[in-house]
Amino acid sequence: MGGRLESTEDGATARRVVLAACDGACSGNPGPGGWGALLRFEDGTVREWGGHDPATTNNRMELTAALEVFRALSALPRHPRLAILTDSRYLIDGLQSWLPGWKRKGWRTAAGAPVLNRDLWEALDGARLAGVELRHVRGHSGHPENDRCDAIAVAYSRGGGRAGAPRTPEPAEPAEPAKPAEPAKDPAPPALRRLLSRLELADRLAEGGHGLTAVELAQLVEQPLAQLERRQGAWRWRDWRVEPLDAGRWRLRRADGGWADAE
Repeated sequence: MGGRLESTEDGATARRVVLAACDGACSGNPGPGGWGALLRFEDGTVREWGGHDPATTNNRMELTAALEVFRALSALPRHPRLAILTDSRYLIDGLQSWLPGWKRKGWRTAAGAPVLNRDLWEALDGARLAGVELRHVRGHSGHPENDRCDAIAVAYSRGGGRAGAPRTPEPAEPAEPAKPAEPAKDPAPPALRRLLSRLELADRLAEGGHGLTAVELAQLVEQPLAQLERRQGAWRWRDWRVEPLDAGRWRLRRADGGWADAE
């Protein structure tokens, strides 16, 4: 799953890192996955690397990418305002908000379920660096570093190879994002991509133990509001048990394999 660190220029580690970025990708979720990472130094040089996992999830690849960046940064001089760019709210919320509560509860979520990807969260907790923050950027929005890490991650997920060659941009000019060796075409149609986004959101909501209004739940499960308002007890939606709370609110919990209520 690990990747080889590649430098664009000998001696680049002698200069401070001013920007870092990371991203993960997975085909199938679960399925073959990849992660990509990027460091930009104050003289404009860039270092890129990534890795592959034959059977994983998108969330695991996001966490792995961040872990590898923290490990690389631990041995390098850093700008005092260095930030790691990521499009993963799961990574940011987990590391900056949810982690203390998980540890207090013995690595259980607010709903009492075991925390998913605990091994990576524990490794991240030990590897994160004081003063290095995670900063959210919107994915696929034209952000050059995020798009580049996405291209690397996708290339690794499709065959374990990194997209393109290392770049050495001129210090005075912004670096153009390099392109993968082959055109990156998302094999999933838009409807499936939207579904995957909803499933990932459901996972985060279940892990955090968050309550949802009937309107919010209807949007998530794409069911008529009137139909939800008629429901009284717990019911199942895909891999989640939907439980009623007070004041017309609902909570998602990961359903075990033996709970067979229909969607």
